[in-house]
Amino acid sequence: MKTFIHHDLPKLERDTKPDGTRVYKTPSGSAYPSVTTVTGLHSAKGIMEWRKRVGEAEANRVSAKASSRGTRIHQHCEDFLLGEHVEPDMFDAEMFNSIKPLLDQIDNIHCLEDPLYSDHLQVAGTVDCIAEFQGKLSIIDFKTASRAKDRDDIHNYFMQTAAYAVAFEERTGIPVGRLVIIMAIDNDDPKLFIEKRDEWIDGFKKLRLDYKNLKNI
Repeated sequence: MKTFIHHDLPKLERDTKPDGTRVYKTPSGSAYPSVTTVTGLHSAKGIMEWRKRVGEAEANRVSAKASSRGTRIHQHCEDFLLGEHVEPDMFDAEMFNSIKPLLDQIDNIHCLEDPLYSDHLQVAGTVDCIAEFQGKLSIIDFKTASRAKDRDDIHNYFMQTAAYAVAFEERTGIPVGRLVIIMAIDNDDPKLFIEKRDEWIDGFKKLRLDYKNLKNI
């Protein structure tokens, strides 16, 4: 059974605009874009090029499949950490079971699918997990992929988790300097990435400024 540390984090009202942008309203009335919407700028060009290459219909099919699978695996991870019985179907079992040994190394959980916001960065979002991983407090993100990815492929993941680290410290006063990405991969072993917040937060701040200049939010 995992140990949970409770924090009185405020609930955030979420709204999705017609263009797909997610905006969170904070208790003070500020409206901030989601962390993932901001980091999406980092990969937007590559995604557009891929969509043109494979065609809109195929791109929509692949994206919907990946999104659905990612949502299911996230839910399995959450249920597992909550101590609930998890029985993934035949399509998800291999992928989920591959990361269970890594989930076993998570304990002393501060956040699990909890909302966070940062007035300093002017962003908000829902963090996957903040807990001790291998005994060290970390921002933990669960990812799925159809193929193995390298560190250079996922800079947006590191910037995303760095932003959550800043938001968590603002809300609780507890600094978190470690970022952990647990990636389940189709028909392959999982990958584990561990980074430092301070190496990625400046990159996020630049993206946030670019987003503000682009969207005026």
